[in-house]
Amino acid sequence: MPVDLPALLAPERTALLMMECQEGIVGGGGKLSAIAEAVQRHGTVAQIARVLQAARRAKVPVFHCTMSRRPDGGGAVVNCLLLAAGRKNPTPLLPGSPQQAVVAPLAPVDGDYVVTRYHGITPFHGTELDPLLRNLGVETVVATGVSVNVGILGLTIEAVNAGYQVVLPREAVAGTPDAYVDAVFEHTLRLLATVAPVAQVVAAWCG
Repeated sequence: MPVDLPALLAPERTALLMMECQEGIVGGGGKLSAIAEAVQRHGTVAQIARVLQAARRAKVPVFHCTMSRRPDGGGAVVNCLLLAAGRKNPTPLLPGSPQQAVVAPLAPVDGDYVVTRYHGITPFHGTELDPLLRNLGVETVVATGVSVNVGILGLTIEAVNAGYQVVLPREAVAGTPDAYVDAVFEHTLRLLATVAPVAQVVAAWCG
Protein backbone atom coordinates (compact mmCIF):
# COMPACT_ATOMS: atom_id res chain seq x y z
CA MET A 1 0.00 0.00 0.00
CA PRO A 2 1.46 3.41 -0.97
CA VAL A 3 2.53 5.58 1.98
CA ASP A 4 2.08 9.35 2.10
CA LEU A 5 5.51 10.01 3.60
CA PRO A 6 5.16 13.79 4.05
CA ALA A 7 1.90 13.26 5.95
CA LEU A 8 3.43 10.46 8.03
CA LEU A 9 6.38 12.72 8.87
CA ALA A 10 4.40 15.88 9.69
CA PRO A 11 6.84 17.76 11.99
CA GLU A 12 4.23 18.52 14.64
CA ARG A 13 3.60 14.78 15.13
CA THR A 14 7.08 13.34 14.57
CA ALA A 15 10.30 12.85 16.55
CA LEU A 16 13.78 11.78 15.48
CA LEU A 17 15.41 9.08 17.59
CA MET A 18 19.16 8.45 17.34
CA MET A 19 20.09 5.13 18.90
CA GLU A 20 23.52 4.75 20.55
CA CYS A 21 25.36 7.16 18.24
CA GLN A 22 28.13 7.32 20.82
CA GLU A 23 31.90 7.58 20.52
CA GLY A 24 32.51 4.23 22.18
CA ILE A 25 30.02 2.46 19.94
CA VAL A 26 30.08 4.01 16.45
CA GLY A 27 33.01 6.42 16.70
CA GLY A 28 36.77 6.05 16.97
CA GLY A 29 36.39 4.71 20.48
CA GLY A 30 34.60 1.70 19.04
CA LYS A 31 37.12 1.14 16.27
CA LEU A 32 37.65 -2.51 17.15
CA SER A 33 33.98 -3.43 16.85
CA ALA A 34 32.19 -4.84 13.81
CA ILE A 35 29.40 -2.27 14.27
CA ALA A 36 31.82 0.67 14.21
CA GLU A 37 33.47 -0.77 11.11
CA ALA A 38 30.12 -1.11 9.35
CA VAL A 39 29.15 2.45 10.30
CA GLN A 40 32.41 3.79 8.89
CA ARG A 41 32.21 1.70 5.73
CA HIS A 42 28.66 2.78 4.92
CA GLY A 43 29.06 6.41 5.98
CA THR A 44 26.17 5.98 8.40
CA VAL A 45 27.02 8.95 10.63
CA ALA A 46 26.99 11.31 7.65
CA GLN A 47 23.60 9.93 6.60
CA ILE A 48 22.21 10.39 10.11
CA ALA A 49 23.59 13.93 10.09
CA ARG A 50 21.54 14.66 6.94
CA VAL A 51 18.38 13.49 8.69
CA LEU A 52 19.31 15.40 11.86
CA GLN A 53 19.89 18.68 10.02
CA ALA A 54 16.55 18.36 8.22
CA ALA A 55 14.78 17.55 11.49
CA ARG A 56 16.20 20.60 13.22
CA ARG A 57 15.24 22.87 10.31
CA ALA A 58 11.69 21.50 10.47
CA LYS A 59 11.63 21.83 14.28
CA VAL A 60 11.16 18.09 14.74
CA PRO A 61 12.06 17.07 18.33
CA VAL A 62 15.42 15.28 18.49
CA PHE A 63 16.11 12.48 20.96
CA HIS A 64 19.57 11.06 21.65
CA CYS A 65 18.99 7.56 23.05
CA THR A 66 22.23 6.68 24.81
CA MET A 67 23.50 4.01 27.14
CA SER A 68 25.83 4.33 30.09
CA ARG A 69 27.26 2.25 32.91
CA ARG A 70 28.22 3.14 36.47
CA PRO A 71 31.89 2.58 37.32
CA ASP A 72 30.86 -0.20 39.72
CA GLY A 73 28.36 -1.69 37.24
CA GLY A 74 25.61 -1.22 39.78
CA GLY A 75 22.06 -1.66 38.57
CA ALA A 76 23.02 -3.36 35.31
CA VAL A 77 22.38 -7.09 35.22
CA VAL A 78 24.45 -9.25 32.87
CA ASN A 79 21.74 -11.64 31.67
CA CYS A 80 22.73 -12.14 28.02
CA LEU A 81 25.85 -12.37 25.87
CA LEU A 82 25.49 -8.82 24.54
CA LEU A 83 25.42 -7.24 27.99
CA ALA A 84 28.25 -9.50 29.12
CA ALA A 85 30.39 -8.22 26.25
CA GLY A 86 29.71 -4.66 27.34
CA ARG A 87 30.76 -5.49 30.89
CA LYS A 88 34.14 -6.68 29.56
CA ASN A 89 34.77 -3.49 27.57
CA PRO A 90 38.16 -2.05 28.72
CA THR A 91 36.81 1.47 28.11
CA PRO A 92 33.23 1.33 29.42
CA LEU A 93 30.60 3.97 28.69
CA LEU A 94 30.95 5.79 32.00
CA PRO A 95 28.75 8.86 32.58
CA GLY A 96 30.46 11.98 31.24
CA SER A 97 33.33 10.05 29.65
CA PRO A 98 34.52 10.63 26.07
CA GLN A 99 33.38 7.10 25.23
CA GLN A 100 29.84 7.77 26.42
CA ALA A 101 29.48 11.04 24.50
CA VAL A 102 27.48 11.33 21.28
CA VAL A 103 29.82 11.54 18.27
CA ALA A 104 30.68 15.13 17.34
CA PRO A 105 28.74 15.38 14.03
CA LEU A 106 25.53 14.42 15.89
CA ALA A 107 26.20 16.12 19.23
CA PRO A 108 23.21 17.40 21.20
CA VAL A 109 22.35 21.09 21.08
CA ASP A 110 20.04 23.19 23.21
CA GLY A 111 16.50 21.91 22.80
CA ASP A 112 17.47 18.30 22.10
CA TYR A 113 16.48 15.52 24.49
CA VAL A 114 19.05 13.08 25.89
CA VAL A 115 17.53 9.89 27.29
CA THR A 116 20.09 7.59 28.91
CA ARG A 117 19.55 4.07 30.15
CA TYR A 118 21.75 2.07 32.53
CA HIS A 119 20.30 -1.34 31.82
CA GLY A 120 18.68 -3.20 28.98
CA ILE A 121 19.17 -3.08 25.24
CA THR A 122 16.45 -0.77 23.94
CA PRO A 123 15.62 2.90 24.61
CA PHE A 124 11.95 2.47 25.56
CA HIS A 125 12.81 0.06 28.39
CA GLY A 126 12.80 1.71 31.81
CA THR A 127 13.29 5.29 30.53
CA GLU A 128 11.15 8.41 30.15
CA LEU A 129 11.21 8.18 26.35
CA ASP A 130 7.59 7.09 25.90
CA PRO A 131 5.99 9.71 28.21
CA LEU A 132 8.15 12.46 26.74
CA LEU A 133 7.07 11.53 23.21
CA ARG A 134 3.41 11.37 24.22
CA ASN A 135 3.60 14.71 26.03
CA LEU A 136 4.96 16.23 22.80
CA GLY A 137 2.08 14.80 20.77
CA VAL A 138 4.36 12.49 18.78
CA GLU A 139 2.72 9.78 16.67
CA THR A 140 5.61 8.86 14.35
CA VAL A 141 9.19 8.12 15.33
CA VAL A 142 12.07 8.18 12.85
CA ALA A 143 14.65 5.66 14.05
CA THR A 144 18.34 6.00 13.19
CA GLY A 145 21.59 4.62 14.56
CA VAL A 146 22.64 1.14 15.64
CA SER A 147 22.24 -1.65 15.49
CA VAL A 148 19.86 -3.37 13.13
CA ASN A 149 20.92 -6.60 14.86
CA VAL A 150 19.37 -5.70 18.22
CA GLY A 151 18.83 -2.05 19.14
CA ILE A 152 17.01 -0.76 16.06
CA LEU A 153 14.95 -3.93 15.82
CA GLY A 154 14.02 -3.75 19.49
CA LEU A 155 13.23 -0.03 19.28
CA THR A 156 10.96 -0.66 16.31
CA ILE A 157 9.06 -3.48 17.98
CA GLU A 158 8.61 -1.50 21.19
CA ALA A 159 7.49 1.62 19.32
CA VAL A 160 4.92 -0.38 17.35
CA ASN A 161 3.69 -2.04 20.54
CA ALA A 162 3.29 1.42 22.09
CA GLY A 163 1.16 2.61 19.15
CA TYR A 164 3.68 4.69 17.22
CA GLN A 165 4.30 4.66 13.49
CA VAL A 166 7.96 3.98 12.72
CA VAL A 167 9.98 5.29 9.78
CA LEU A 168 13.44 3.87 9.07
CA PRO A 169 15.72 5.94 6.82
CA ARG A 170 17.53 3.01 5.24
CA GLU A 171 21.05 4.46 5.00
CA ALA A 172 20.84 5.98 8.50
CA VAL A 173 20.91 2.65 10.34
CA ALA A 174 23.62 0.02 10.42
CA GLY A 175 24.31 -3.50 11.57
CA THR A 176 26.50 -6.45 10.74
CA PRO A 177 27.09 -8.43 8.60
CA ASP A 178 25.59 -6.73 5.55
CA ALA A 179 23.75 -9.81 4.31
CA TYR A 180 22.07 -10.24 7.69
CA VAL A 181 21.03 -6.59 7.78
CA ASP A 182 19.46 -6.93 4.34
CA ALA A 183 17.60 -10.05 5.50
CA VAL A 184 16.26 -8.33 8.63
CA PHE A 185 14.92 -5.50 6.51
CA GLU A 186 13.36 -7.87 3.99
CA HIS A 187 11.81 -10.33 6.40
CA THR A 188 11.10 -8.28 9.53
CA LEU A 189 11.55 -4.51 9.55
CA ARG A 190 9.59 -3.78 6.39
CA LEU A 191 6.63 -5.54 8.01
CA LEU A 192 6.81 -3.26 11.05
CA ALA A 193 7.99 0.09 9.73
CA THR A 194 7.99 2.33 6.69
CA VAL A 195 11.43 1.99 5.13
CA ALA A 196 12.49 4.95 2.99
CA PRO A 197 15.72 6.35 1.54
CA VAL A 198 17.32 9.14 3.55
CA ALA A 199 16.74 11.51 0.63
CA GLN A 200 12.97 10.99 0.83
CA VAL A 201 12.87 11.60 4.58
CA VAL A 202 14.93 14.77 4.18
CA ALA A 203 12.70 15.94 1.33
CA ALA A 204 9.57 15.40 3.43
CA TRP A 205 10.94 17.86 6.00
CA CYS A 206 12.40 20.35 3.55
CA GLY A 207 9.57 20.58 1.03
